[in-house]
Amino acid sequence: MMVTADVLEDNVARIHERIAAAAQRAGRSPDDIMLVAVTKTHPPETVRAAFEAGLRHFGENRVEEGTAKIRTLEEATWHMIGHIQSRKTADVVEAGFAWVHSVGRYKIARRLHDALSAPLDVLIQVNVSGEESKFGYANPHNSAEAYTALTADIERMAALEHIRIRGLMTMAPYDPNPEEARPFFRALRRLRDTLSQDLPGIAWTHLSMGMSGDFEVAIEEGATIVRLGTALFGPRV
Repeated sequence: MMVTADVLEDNVARIHERIAAAAQRAGRSPDDIMLVAVTKTHPPETVRAAFEAGLRHFGENRVEEGTAKIRTLEEATWHMIGHIQSRKTADVVEAGFAWVHSVGRYKIARRLHDALSAPLDVLIQVNVSGEESKFGYANPHNSAEAYTALTADIERMAALEHIRIRGLMTMAPYDPNPEEARPFFRALRRLRDTLSQDLPGIAWTHLSMGMSGDFEVAIEEGATIVRLGTALFGPRV
């Protein structure tokens, strides 16, 4: 069932209140946190209603679905947040995504770059939890070899003219208790801090972490981008 405009407006207002409260607890400004509305499986009408409710950033997991929605709402800023296959990189660029959160291999960055004619904002995806079901670079905190491989790839990405690294992204394991996600978010923040020291030429501005069930904990641990679907739109249709 599609969420109504009135319910959506209420949901957006409540989410902004929760973001502001979490930011306050962490001594941060809510203005520093970007809300990305995840519209996977929701129809273009819902996306338009969300835009009219004040949302400006939207995220999609799949290139094809995102392409169709971008065409109906080009004035929004679109984020590719799902796994990208090598053969789909040109499609991501052609669709008009302004951000890609899921760069977990140098090959993906290079293929995106080869299809670009202007800079693209990207985040490096790190599989902090080590779950086999998740993509991204292995958590390098406990492995000097993994950290060396990560930084080597990042330096190669940074040398690509049209790739603009903006920070890191991760997904915590699902748990009904949001506190269980805290160590994973904290680990990503610490990794960002380490990279900021070792690779100071890159603007390590953003941490994309936190979804509907745990975004407040993510903000408390330093998230600058939260990716929310269910909390805004209800269960996927």
